[in-house]
Amino acid sequence: MPSEFELIRRHFVRPTPQAILGPGDDCALIASSPGMQLAITTDMLIAGTHFLPNTDPHQLGWKTLAVNLSDLAAMGARPRWALLAGSLPAANEPWIAAFADGLFACASHYGVDVIGGDTTRGPLTFCLTAIGEVPVGTALRRDQALLDDDLWVSGQPGLAALGLAHLQGRTELAEVLVKPCLAALQRPLARVELGLELRQRGLAHAAIDVSDGLLADLGHVLERSAVAAELFVAQLPPLPAAADPVLARRCQLAGGDDYELVFSAAPARRAEIAELAVRLALPLWCCGRVIRATPGQLTLVDDDGQAVPIKDKGYDHFG
Repeated sequence: MPSEFELIRRHFVRPTPQAILGPGDDCALIASSPGMQLAITTDMLIAGTHFLPNTDPHQLGWKTLAVNLSDLAAMGARPRWALLAGSLPAANEPWIAAFADGLFACASHYGVDVIGGDTTRGPLTFCLTAIGEVPVGTALRRDQALLDDDLWVSGQPGLAALGLAHLQGRTELAEVLVKPCLAALQRPLARVELGLELRQRGLAHAAIDVSDGLLADLGHVLERSAVAAELFVAQLPPLPAAADPVLARRCQLAGGDDYELVFSAAPARRAEIAELAVRLALPLWCCGRVIRATPGQLTLVDDDGQAVPIKDKGYDHFG
């Protein structure tokens, strides 16, 4: 049976052209570019909590990195480096090889060097730290939403939660929905290019990625910015036609695991944002507005202009 260090050497040591020194020593060595700040984020994925134990290892490798890159995207940072720590119940080398291939496929797609990490025996768990760069003082933050800002969301939140419901037997998706919903769940796309464009062009004031649910994550922006908001049901992305509409709406608002971006922007920038959506081939939906009310208050408004009771905002590990 290969040792810990042999497993690392075989599957996780690859060229790191953006680092001064990569895996193999006590520390990696990196140097940030002149005029840049480092944006650093970390996420933990635990079998049975963040992914099903029988998840395809290649897809899991991709997702382990992608969910961290989504945090960098939300701040308008360019991904550069990543470190991976993981515990494995056994040294199942074919499984590890597939996981590593998925991880490095994602790293290659987004231009990231995996520069180090650690492994140990234990319950199947991964903790990845991603590091990006952003010009000094320009990072998109949660605490910068302004009164009268529009609220936008990218893509189609809710597909990942529908995919999970399908796998767990809580719904049976129409055949046409199975592939896109499972792809959203198992191979999410971090909206890095969108985040970079929003920052570079000064389009967004505040931003966050949707990991715990659209309502929950938007609520974090409102709390940190000390503002309130209205979210208009009629202006949200259309629900998949072949899905149960009640479940689809719940997944859209509170499902999480989407890794789309929610951001606020001045109404005067609507045309530029619409043009950006076309250029990126990524739908961007203007679905709400920032208002003056109790800080953190979020009101869901139906087609008739009436407030809709909010029963579930999203996922909370300790809720």
